[in-house]
Amino acid sequence: MGALHQATAGFWRRLYQKIDHLYNGTSRLARNFRWGLLAFDGITILYFIVVSLYHQIDELHVIEEAIGIIYFLELAARLYISPHRLRLIFSPSGLADLIVIASLLAPTLTENYSFLRVMRALRLLRSHHMIKSLQKQSHFVRMHEDIIFSVVNLLVFIFVITAVVYVSQVEMNPGIKNYFDALYFTVATLTTTGFGDITLVGTSGHILAVLIMIFGISLFLRLVQTIFRPGKVRYECQTCGLTRHDADAVHCKHCGSVLHIPTEGST
Repeated sequence: MGALHQATAGFWRRLYQKIDHLYNGTSRLARNFRWGLLAFDGITILYFIVVSLYHQIDELHVIEEAIGIIYFLELAARLYISPHRLRLIFSPSGLADLIVIASLLAPTLTENYSFLRVMRALRLLRSHHMIKSLQKQSHFVRMHEDIIFSVVNLLVFIFVITAVVYVSQVEMNPGIKNYFDALYFTVATLTTTGFGDITLVGTSGHILAVLIMIFGISLFLRLVQTIFRPGKVRYECQTCGLTRHDADAVHCKHCGSVLHIPTEGST
């Protein structure tokens, strides 16, 4: 029994070391593994975007279940080597991964109950995990993470709102016959264009329209502002190392040292 226990403990120790090396190591194999995960995330996110445009794709259940299993195994591997497992699982990215995995491993429910179509749009939350991984791999992403996160959040927000509009209106609204009609209405509303050729009907539709106008427009404008005019710039203070400053900052807010943030200047 003692020998068996030692062999088992040795196996799990070696497994832990191998997984930890793949996720945190500096070898060529570890870097290629992490780039491979990023490539897989990118391909599957593109797949989610395309699939979200269609209502019935029964033959793709096997593909979605396979993606869900891979996501589950990848999350299990990160949990296994994490020293703070509860913090990881209850973090925004961890909860998003759980939502994505649940929606992928229950495709039959997704087809039987139309309101679960929103879960298909929520699969785009996986993009946040991808950006977090890219931060470790790419200097460009670290330098422009605010803009990149704002673009991703904007796209996820639009697709989720569109899914809600489509699910709640397609059966009762003659103006919304397909997903593209719902996308058109959502973008027209969020941009305050409001052509008026498509409106939401019924009490639930009116409530949804009010929520989109009150909360959606404010969030939409905030995200767009962040994309085109970021609130902070990245410049490392030579004294204390603070890296985020106001665009027009002259002194570091942390230590008071004079900053020399490059600007375009004036002509």
